[in-house]
Amino acid sequence: MDLIINSEEEMLALGKHMASLLEADDVVYLMGELGVGKTTLVRGIARARGYNGRVTSPTFTLMNIYEVDPPLYHFDFYRLETGDTFDLGLEDYLERKGISLIEWPNLTDQSLPAEALLVTISLLYDDYELARCVQITARGAKYEKKLEGLMQFVHSGHR
Repeated sequence: MDLIINSEEEMLALGKHMASLLEADDVVYLMGELGVGKTTLVRGIARARGYNGRVTSPTFTLMNIYEVDPPLYHFDFYRLETGDTFDLGLEDYLERKGISLIEWPNLTDQSLPAEALLVTISLLYDDYELARCVQITARGAKYEKKLEGLMQFVHSGHR
């Protein structure tokens, strides 16, 4: 599914709708250049799940936990060197009953779940103030159903 997102508000709305479809043990991979809106999407998810605190990119801390039910585990592997994720205990968090939101999953040396929602955000123009393309793909039957729910939301005009 490809979407054109024209504003921060639309990205937050997409995150809020995604949150309504996510459950404990779900994994969402977030791809895209720095500054394209990955953390804004996470903020929308966190707000919809009832988190009212500050939502920031864990670029330097590697992980933020947002205490909601189920908890949100927000990872960012951008600054990691190969091999650095082994000591993080990533697998422990993936086995807990939370929702894992992983920025830059391609930079980890650990095997991540094959089944997940993959969200790729890219600029349509060479300007961070303009529209983005959000491509959402499902890996696995469980996530195909979630993608169908997202498509119904988009096609109903609720952006």
